[in-house]
Amino acid sequence: MAIADRPKSSSGDTKLFGLCPFWQSGNGASSTSSSTQNLNQPGYHTAAGSAAKSSASSPSAKTVSSVARSLLPARRRLRLDPHNHLYIPYEPGKQVRSAVRLKNTSRSHVAFKFQTTAPKSCYMRPPGGVLAPGESLIATVFKFVEQPESNSEKQAAGGMQKCRDKFKIMSLKVKGGMEYVPELFEEQKEQVTVERILRVVFLDPERPNAALEKLKRQLAEAEADLEARKNKPPAAETGPKVIGEGLVIDEWVRWLIYLIWKERREKYLARQQVGAAVDSS
Repeated sequence: MAIADRPKSSSGDTKLFGLCPFWQSGNGASSTSSSTQNLNQPGYHTAAGSAAKSSASSPSAKTVSSVARSLLPARRRLRLDPHNHLYIPYEPGKQVRSAVRLKNTSRSHVAFKFQTTAPKSCYMRPPGGVLAPGESLIATVFKFVEQPESNSEKQAAGGMQKCRDKFKIMSLKVKGGMEYVPELFEEQKEQVTVERILRVVFLDPERPNAALEKLKRQLAEAEADLEARKNKPPAAETGPKVIGEGLVIDEWVRWLIYLIWKERREKYLARQQVGAAVDSS
């Protein structure tokens, strides 16, 4: 019985050392290669392999991947000019204007929306809209420049007050032909992309510079575009005309109404003639 028990324990030791080759000090390389061959045998599933498969298919792995995708920078749909700052002439006590050009660089229609940290003193025209692929426009920003309260709020150079106002421009992919409504950005928050946050920078109107000259050109172009849209004649209506609450009238329907009216009138006149003949008799 003692002789029979000895091989059994040796086989157990062999299995134990085969599974843990780094416990051996003599022939570690051969044990590692043999264990590697055993791992590569068909139909042999290791605990690490099954754990890897289960982790790949588990919801936690999907959650990690979704979080990783959310950390990646979103692909921008709009190109802004200027792209970092919003230049405004410094004229205290007056309402001044600035401008920024937006261009849709994507292959789909894009809705955009402005937000500002100073809604009481700033507003945008237009506050939002939809751009077709490749389409661009110049948005005008109006701001009332307040008087500086103290010298500490002024810059050391130029004597201009520092401005902390910012403008956030957001975009959303939409279908072609869809009209802009602000509720789109509330209904599809997950698809909204923050394109850029523009910081307001004051410019001295008494000191001409490249940024001020560019701003003047953009404002002139924005005014010309606004006048052209005002003077543009309305598009000719080729389809049926909608009147009232869903009543559709076109030429064919008018002709049908006329025939019905004519038939009823003829029947009415015929009854009138019959009634007059009976009364006379």
